[in-house]
Amino acid sequence: MKLIAFVGMPASGKSEASTVAQSLKIPVVSMGDEVREEAERRGLPPTDENIGGTGTALRRDEGMDAIAKRCVPKIRGQRSDVVVVDGTRNMEEVNYFKKQFGDDFKLIAINAPFDLRFERVKKRARSDDMTGIEELRRRDEREKGWGLEKAMGQADITLNNTLSIEEFREEIKKLLRTV
Repeated sequence: MKLIAFVGMPASGKSEASTVAQSLKIPVVSMGDEVREEAERRGLPPTDENIGGTGTALRRDEGMDAIAKRCVPKIRGQRSDVVVVDGTRNMEEVNYFKKQFGDDFKLIAINAPFDLRFERVKKRARSDDMTGIEELRRRDEREKGWGLEKAMGQADITLNNTLSIEEFREEIKKLLRTV
């Protein structure tokens, strides 16, 4: 089984890339969904602070690769030769996936400028999204604190998501057909 993981700052395009994968019949396992499910099990409303706090708590209590470890059974449970994982956040997760999948693991970083990411956040309206520019800055800092930038720096492939959504989708389709 080949595992393709997307890594990037909030609202860089990871979920959109995962949607493209699903349109190609490639199963997607979302690390963020795993954290949202844990927050729900804890009875927490789905706010950015609660979701982020749950992610931090899981990493603190179970190790920085805790969410990756929780996702691997779901990944292995897919009946597919290729699976996408959305939302890798640090090197411990990357290394755990590499240990589990070896040369069949590919890490794809998605970059987008801060201002463009903020415009996207305002449009997508997820329950855990930020409502102001300072909230996005805080979320960026929280995720950088988990090691996000280092993980992005280790990507096998880096995409810049600054063009139209249609062009980005086409770029992801081409990539997923060749990786």
